[in-house]
Amino acid sequence: MRLIVFPGGFNWPVWVAQEQDLFVRRGVDVDVVPTPGSVHQWRSLAHGEADAAITLMDNVIAYREGQGEAPLDVPDAVAVMGFDTRVMPSLVTSPSITTYDDLRGETLAVDAVKTGNALVLMGMLDRAGLAPGDYAFARAGGVAQRFDAMLRGEYAGGLFNSPFDGMLRDRGFNVLDSAGSLLDRFQAHVVAVRREWAAARRAQLGGFIRALLDALAWLYEPGNRSAAYAVYARRMPGTSEGEAEAAYALLFDPHTGFPRNGELDLDGVREVIALRARYGEPAKVLGGVDVYCDRRILTEALARRQR
Repeated sequence: MRLIVFPGGFNWPVWVAQEQDLFVRRGVDVDVVPTPGSVHQWRSLAHGEADAAITLMDNVIAYREGQGEAPLDVPDAVAVMGFDTRVMPSLVTSPSITTYDDLRGETLAVDAVKTGNALVLMGMLDRAGLAPGDYAFARAGGVAQRFDAMLRGEYAGGLFNSPFDGMLRDRGFNVLDSAGSLLDRFQAHVVAVRREWAAARRAQLGGFIRALLDALAWLYEPGNRSAAYAVYARRMPGTSEGEAEAAYALLFDPHTGFPRNGELDLDGVREVIALRARYGEPAKVLGGVDVYCDRRILTEALARRQR
């Protein structure tokens, strides 16, 4: 099974499943492939070069509805498992930018201008009184590429998840705002597949999901905390122990962190749909939650895991 992912701390359960052979125990051989950006990720899914993706919920909707950054047809894409459900990205700006008004005339880094967190950022700027003509978006690649570009001073700001927001803050950048100022709930990353592939590989997908649930259970166990930090340090070179602890506190908060049973936050999905309905192009009427999410696979995986 080929899994394509962005870099970042939200891959922590994947790392644990790899290092502890949890995928193998559940009968799945998983090849994890990094992506430089969402367009490459969705081309890989569309062309069958990847079987599953850890991606933003918005990307699932966008590429189903023909509103993606690239002209790709992925009409059967669905989210089957929730990841960092209610972890809101932060708007991080360069040291000289201390208010939203300072962003007038500036360029902000995004992965893609039509999908993902670009719409969240557009909504935050809109709420602060900035119209699209007041700023510019630039395609700067995935989060690792955007992080490096910020360090080089190429952009005035961008949205970042943990640990990148904290790493930038520690280097003198400003955490100007959180997407929580715009959204009450937010379904961020999900496991996404194509229905056709899932129908043909249902047992394999179920084993994959159960392995991730096993990893989440291990990560939430207090006695595994030190070992979890060590996994993080191996997979995120250059991060300090303090950064690992901060990332853990955010991602595994018992109330707002990873859903222990992989549940999709349906209210959070509705917020993403509403955001895309408002800012997505070309404008169109979107479907409901069950158009973009298939919860049956997770339900089956949970039932089999508990036997």
